[in-house]
Parts: sequence; structure tokens; C-alpha cells
Amino acid sequence: MERRAKEPEGSSPSAHSASATLTRPRRRTEAVHRTIARLSWAVLVGGLVTNQIAERASYQTAQAILLTSLTVFFPLLVLRLVLAARLYPTRRIPLVMLAATVTIWSLGSLVVNAASLEEQQQFPSPGEWLFLTSYLGLVGYLILDVDRRQSRLTRSWLDVAVICGATSCLASLLLVTPIRLASGENGLALLLALMYPLADLALALVVLGQSLLQTRSDQRKSLMLGAAFVLLACADSGFALQVSAPTYDFGNTSNALWGGAWLLLVAAACRPEQRVMRAIPKVAGTRLLVTAGAIALAVLTIRPDDTLAFYTVPPAVLTLSAVGARMVLALRDANRATEAFALSQTDDLTKLPNRRAVRAHLNKCLADRRPLTLMLLDLDGFKEINDALGHHAGDVVLTFVAVRMQEAVAGDGLVARLGGDEFALLLETVDEIALVETAHRVLRELAEPIMVDGIEISPAGSIGITVVKDSDTDSGEVLRRADVAMYQAKSSRSGAALYDAHLDEFSRSRLELTEDLRRGIADEQIEVWYQPQVDTTTMQVHSLEALVRWRHPTQGLLSPIAFLPAARRVGLMGLLSDAIAWQAVRDLHRWLAAGLDLRLAINCAPPELLSQTFLPRLYHALQEWDVPADRLVLEVTEDSFLADPQRARDILLEVRDHGMQVSIDDYGTGFSSLTYLRNLPVQELKVDRSLVHDVSTDDRSRMIVASTIQLAHALDMRIVAEGVENATDLATLVTMGVDSLQGYHIARPMPASEVERWVSLWATNGSGAGPGAGPGAGAGPDLVDASAAPERAEEHTTRVHSGRQSAELATNPDRDALP
Repeated sequence: MERRAKEPEGSSPSAHSASATLTRPRRRTEAVHRTIARLSWAVLVGGLVTNQIAERASYQTAQAILLTSLTVFFPLLVLRLVLAARLYPTRRIPLVMLAATVTIWSLGSLVVNAASLEEQQQFPSPGEWLFLTSYLGLVGYLILDVDRRQSRLTRSWLDVAVICGATSCLASLLLVTPIRLASGENGLALLLALMYPLADLALALVVLGQSLLQTRSDQRKSLMLGAAFVLLACADSGFALQVSAPTYDFGNTSNALWGGAWLLLVAAACRPEQRVMRAIPKVAGTRLLVTAGAIALAVLTIRPDDTLAFYTVPPAVLTLSAVGARMVLALRDANRATEAFALSQTDDLTKLPNRRAVRAHLNKCLADRRPLTLMLLDLDGFKEINDALGHHAGDVVLTFVAVRMQEAVAGDGLVARLGGDEFALLLETVDEIALVETAHRVLRELAEPIMVDGIEISPAGSIGITVVKDSDTDSGEVLRRADVAMYQAKSSRSGAALYDAHLDEFSRSRLELTEDLRRGIADEQIEVWYQPQVDTTTMQVHSLEALVRWRHPTQGLLSPIAFLPAARRVGLMGLLSDAIAWQAVRDLHRWLAAGLDLRLAINCAPPELLSQTFLPRLYHALQEWDVPADRLVLEVTEDSFLADPQRARDILLEVRDHGMQVSIDDYGTGFSSLTYLRNLPVQELKVDRSLVHDVSTDDRSRMIVASTIQLAHALDMRIVAEGVENATDLATLVTMGVDSLQGYHIARPMPASEVERWVSLWATNGSGAGPGAGPGAGAGPDLVDASAAPERAEEHTTRVHSGRQSAELATNPDRDALP
């Protein structure tokens, strides 16, 4: 008797990984594994064909050929499983268990077929105990070799026992009695004859149950396993059909079914493991348990044939016991879940509803379309209370806050603690004026002093308010908006703030823009544009400032204000700075080679200046493109020296040692001491546009600029005025002694491809007017378009040089064009 399997073509376990990433030993192992898989096929087919031919000669010759085929076939299957265990270490235990199972099954088959060399073996033979033992190994393999293992194995084994027991009970009702009556047999022979196909079907049901419980995500593997057990059931059903003639007289059809079943089973086991999680594992439901219990009770109640009670009652009792144990575990889990759910909706410290309760209330109101507003309160300075007085004092403060909030709303809303020092207030109203008044009433109530450890403390907080909209369907989005509004209130120090979508830096669209920017940097969508600087003495272009643009694949050309805050927020400024610096140095190399005598200014934000990556890459770019370092000006802001003055000084000294110049950008807007002008190697001051704007009409601005010019010249520094937007301001600045000018009145930023042409036109048309007349007097038609005033919609931007992302307004969208 032979029980063997076959593997479908193309099921190599190495198909899931690229050969380039495999080590040489692994490639050799996979090559051997593939060879053994094909050889197993050849042995199975060749043995069956030879056996079929030999049967015409003599029974003993056919049995000898069959025994020889078994001696080769099963070791090949075991060797294939051992190699698979080596290829997939995380599945080593189930694969080794299956290899042992195949070995035990093959020994039983060899015992039966070796005895049949002399004469036909009577059923059951001693080898049947090996077959029975192998089924235990199959069950163990199915339990262990799953993609998503259940967290509690006891439940898994009980589920298997319930499925197998219910199948046995059902079979005893529908199959055992008819076969017993038809064959007239009973005893061990009948039991074994029925047990094998029933066990095979039960194992197929186990595979089906595991797929339904989502512990097997590889559907192809599940189909292969199920098909293997169905083939075994078809082959083993021969025992039940021939139980009246108890011998092992089976033809090649049965041998082919057994061999094909084992080959299919081993091929499924050798498939690569699934690492992609497609579903959450489940547990057996109540419907399955109740059905299995009902079938077992039916067997115990009906008992259609008392002579078979010895074989039908034990599976029914086992099934009822497994169902009972499983129900006890389910009931215990349900009780624990009920208790946990009650506790999970209450905050342990304040006894207020917690985040789970808030979300449940939000979901209910969203479903009922009831008017609702969510307020989110965060205490200010709570960490200092914890650090100074300890966590016990912090807990006391949180308890007092809970009481004060409940008193402030007087039962008109649901007060909850979300966690830490965050509290929520749910009100069934959408009147924004009333909501703001309620928020400030809560804050006033909180500000009343409380006594903690002998110290009077007046808690303060910030409240974010968001009104639930008709389009809202997700409570998480409502909580997110309230959280954003709370941070808006905290940053503006207003105490309470209604959610403003225009100030929401964490909206879905901005998140998508961030991911687009990450890909855009990698795909070289970032462009560097340039704005000229002219010398006031000669009115010749001597420098350019590098500014950034993003050519978005769907939104077109984006100015810095559209993406720099997002880049700073998610940590992309380093990559963006590197991309801009490399392009700028490359363009400067091309212009120097073309004969243009230019310097190039590159902005450097404080985080990049103090990092250990940006400057080395900039030095490397200069070396790669063979650009003299003195042609590069590094623009830094005053707040670059606030966090770590000594480190900033060391870095700027290193910049000077490399030959580059340093310019203080946005001079006049920072808050640092002027001592850095004495101690740092700075060659240039760049007066911020907020002081340059209307310098011709604003006496205070003119006095500040004049004193700055005197200070810079006294310290042997150049002075650059940026943001020059009209001829009057330009003439005033030239008269005051500014060294260089930059602004829209001279030229707007332009792509690198237009710089050479513009500089040539300026040298021809723009500089002849003299220093007092300004560029507009002698500019040709090409220059008029280039220096046109910007649209008003683009005149404001959020400053991001310092990384603070404050709401300070400027008059040029390109001011923060570079990190």
C-alpha cells in the first residue's frame, strides 16, 4: 500500500525573493530543493508506470517494484522538507514535525508492503499503528504552521478538537451505521476502515476553519493542503468499500492518490511564508460550537446501532467535552471583557469618562446627526508642577481641575479626561459666541488658586474648539481638529481658539503634499531660481541669490510658501538644502565658465548650519564643480547664534577657512546681541525688507537703516538692502550709501536658463542710467516684464528660516525660498 503526493509545477519556494539578494549557499540549497522536487515527481510517475506493467507478470514482482519506489520516494520527500526547514528558519519546527510525520507514515507503508511480498497482508496489520501516529503529526503540523498564530494555543487545539469531533459524530450518524449494515462487519477493522477517511476529511475541515479564522492568509497553500487531504480521503475510502474483504489489495489508482496527496502536502508545506498581513485572526464563533454540540448530543441520544456504541459514543463525549471547555473559556473571556469595558470608559484618577467614552459619545452623536461641539483643554506648565512637586502633586492638580471643569459647565456638558493633562468637554450646541464664552468661563474657573503641598497654584490652560459638521463621519477627525485648535490657542496665547482650517498644518492635503515633496526631491523636481543683486556704485550685477521652486507634476510651479513649512515640519530640509546647494554650485560653474563675474548667495537655516552634513556636502559640491570658494556667500540668520553661540562661531570660522564669505540675513529682525558682529567672521549685513520698505517716507526706518550702514562700514562689512520695490526707495538707499540692492524693482527671480540673457540685457540697458536713476530708466522691454511688481496674493509668507514657523508676515514669497 503506497500513500504518496505530487507537487504542481512552478511551486519553487525561491520565487518570492530576488536572486541578487541571496547568498551563494542559499542559492545552492534552493537549486537542490528544486531538483529534489522534480525528482520526486519522476519517481512517483515512474514507479506507477513500472508497477502497472509489472502487475501483468506477477504479484510479487509488482510488490517488489512498489517497495523499491517507496524506498526512494519517501526519503526524497523528507529531504525536501529538511531543506525547506533550512531555507525558512522561522518555520523550522512545523517543517521538521511534518518530516517526522512523513517518515512514520513511510515506515508503516514499508511494513505493510514488505509483508505483502510473501502473501497478501490481512487488514489491519501492525503497521496501522504507525499510520495512526502519523495523523497526530499532521494535526500538530496544521496547528503550528500558520501565517498568523493565535495568541492562545489552548483555544486553537480546542477548536480543532471541536471540528474533528463534530465531523466524526456526523459521520457516525450518516456513514457508520449504513456501512456496518451493508458489510456485516464490526470491531477494530470497521473502526479503522472508517476512521481514515473521516480523519482525512476532518483535517481538510481544519484547513478550511483556519482559512475562515484568517490564520492562513496564503490561499493557494490552503487549497493545496485541502486538496491533499481530499485525495487521502478518496484513497482511504477504499478500506470502507472493501471492509468485507479485509486485505491490502489496492490497485495503482489508490497508490496514485496516496502518492499525489503526499506530494501535494509537502509542496504546500515548502511554500514561502507569507509576511504580508491581509486580515486579523479570529476565533471560533458561537455558531460553530453550538452546531458541534448539537451533533454530539444527537449521536448520544439516537444511537442507531448499539453494537457500534463503543465506536460512536467516545467521539461524541470528546466533542461535548471540547465544546464545554471552549464555552467555559468563551464565557470567562466575555465576563472579563464586560468588566474591562466598564473600566475602560472611566478614568482611574478623576473618575471622569475617558477617551474611549468620548469617542463612543462622538460616534453616537455623529450617527444621530445631533448638534455637538468638542472642546479640548490642555494645561499650561503642568510638567513643571510634576517636576517640582512630584507626580503625586500633579495627580492632585488633575483631580482639582476635573472638579473645577464640572462646576464651570454645571452639568450642561460631558467633561472627560483624555489622558495626561488633556481634558475634553462635549456640548450639544453650535453657537460659536456661546462656545467661546464657555471656554473662557472654564479657564477663569481653573485660574482660581488651589493649595497643593502648602503651595498656592493657579492652573492655566489652552482650549481648542471645533464644531461637528454635517459631513463628519469619523470621531478621530473631530478629535484631531480640536487638538489643532488647542495648539493654535496655545501658540497665540489667546486662551481659547476656534478651529481654523487655514492654520491647520496637519490636514490630509498637507500630508499628501509632504509625501509628494519627498518624492519630488528624489525625482529632481526641485528647481533653483535666482534673483540678481546690483552694485550701487556701478549698477552692475555682481551677485545672485539662490531661491527655490518646486515644479509639482500636477499643481505646476510652487513658490516656497507652499511647501517649506511642510519640509521643515517633517524633517526634509536637509535633503532639500543639499539638492539646492548642488544645483546652485553647478549653475555657478557654468556662468563662470561663460565669463560672468558673479558671486552666489545660498541661504542656510540654523539647523542645517549646526548639523554635520550640509556644509561637508557643500564643500564637496564646490570641489566637484571646481568652483572657487570665495565665489560663494553663505547667508545665515541672527537666530543661528542663539542656541549654541560657541558652536556657531566655530562653524563660521571653518567656513571662512574654506574661503567662503558669510552674510547676516534678515538683519534687524532678530533678538541676539550685537556682540556677534565683533566676534564672528562676517563680511556682509543684509538689511531686512521690513526696514527697507518705504525707507523714503518713513523717518524711523530711514534712521535705523542709516545707523546700520554706518555700523557695517565701520566694521568693514558690505551692506545689502533687500526688498527694493520702487524707484524712490532705490534712490534713497543709494544716497544713504548702501553697497548693493536686491528686489523686485530690479528683477524678479528667474530660472537658471534666463540668467545669462538677463545679465547681458542689464549690462546693455539697465546700467547706463547711472546710480541715481534706477534700472527702470534705461531698461528695455525685456527688463520691464522681469521687474514687474508681484501679484498681491503672493506678497505674504510664513518665515521658516529659524524653524519656528511663526506667523510673522513678509512682503515677498521668495524671502524664505531656501533653507
